Amino acid sequence: QVRLVESGGGLVQAGGSLRLSCRASGINFKISRMNWYRQAPGKQRDLVASINNDGSTDYTDSVKGRFTISRDNAWNTVFLQMNSLKVEDTAAYYCQTTYRSLNWWGQGTQVTVSS
Repeated sequence: QVRLVESGGGLVQAGGSLRLSCRASGINFKISRMNWYRQAPGKQRDLVASINNDGSTDYTDSVKGRFTISRDNAWNTVFLQMNSLKVEDTAAYYCQTTYRSLNWWGQGTQVTVSS
């Protein structure tokens, strides 16, 4: 059974930092591309950052230079370090992967940035 469990969200002031974690089980994590998405109220869910099995990364333009995605294959965990947070980063953040042709999602973790 595939499970993705996020943690680390919370309330932070603008300019602050948070670190999200996503622990995966039931997949071959070492070969999996892992993604972080976010969804603000009333908006679509958007891709924020991705990390491939070789460690290469991609970011949406709005978070480049502020967010860092990383992975720990020993713990089947992917991280999203978020620095210099802005009010517009407020959203539910979701971990996602595609495994055996199916998309799998975590339950999400809320990030709220206050001004």
